[in-house]
Amino acid sequence: MAESSLLEGLGVTRPEEAAYRALLREGPSTLAALARRLGMSAAALRRQLPRLEELGLVTRLAGRPLRILATPPHVAVEALVASRQEEIARSRAAIGPLLAEAAPHPEELVEVVSGRAAVARRYLQLLTGTREELMVLVQPPFATDAAVSSDEQERTMDRGIRVRGIYGPDAFDEPGALDRVRRAVASGEQARLGGVPIKLAIADRRIAMLPLTSEQASSVDSSLIVHPSALLEALVSLFEALWHTAVPLSGADGETARDDDVLTMLAAGLTDDAIARRLAISTRTVQRRVREICDRLGARTRFQAGVLSTRRHDRASPEGDGFLR
Repeated sequence: MAESSLLEGLGVTRPEEAAYRALLREGPSTLAALARRLGMSAAALRRQLPRLEELGLVTRLAGRPLRILATPPHVAVEALVASRQEEIARSRAAIGPLLAEAAPHPEELVEVVSGRAAVARRYLQLLTGTREELMVLVQPPFATDAAVSSDEQERTMDRGIRVRGIYGPDAFDEPGALDRVRRAVASGEQARLGGVPIKLAIADRRIAMLPLTSEQASSVDSSLIVHPSALLEALVSLFEALWHTAVPLSGADGETARDDDVLTMLAAGLTDDAIARRLAISTRTVQRRVREICDRLGARTRFQAGVLSTRRHDRASPEGDGFLR
């Protein structure tokens, strides 16, 4: 049975390794004796000898007839490993110059991902591949299960990555959505409520993902992946513009959280009925809370309450503390 290769990954062929290992087992040998053990001609082994020496696997002994000796493995293999590491380092250093020579091709700047499973898988890859900052515009339909996406985003923040999210009002129609966002804010996400014209995720300002079409659908069946380009820069600018006009969401709990949620949605322009649906409370309860909040802020109208709450937040920390604290 042929021996398994141990040194192939270091650029040593199987015949070369066979000769080296035979020498290790038998000790110093003449070319003729080694050739017989390997089942090859002495002439063929003589042609192989310069390569074995170049690899540092064998050395010649003085005297006649010619005898060769295997280099100890800890010397030979370490030298081969060091040489291969130098080659890898040189190859890695070539990435920059090669990128500089590469002309951008339009077909490489945007790619299409088709199929719900493929879209969900690519979105999770985008999350796990983020290194510094994730920016998302959130509205249904969702590419992945909301709970799964929330857990993966929390793991992203655990890696010290900044996450900023702008949620459209429809993002809170699903039961438990507001609680998930509140937990994310408490864990470090900077979340805001505002107008969201498209679904969008941008990782490290170097790659973006958005639906292929803007048509309303029950699922995301295809998406665009945008690589560094003028289009990507435009998407980053869109996010930043929306971020500055969106209203911060609170990570508070209890009654303070309810008041913050009402204020946030007031500032975003939602009606009492819309606020009631998203908070799963009655319209009458919303109206009562709005009156109480207006009294507390000294506001004469609901619009003024929203403006005052936004100004109050602007004087608070940029991380999204609650309006009423």
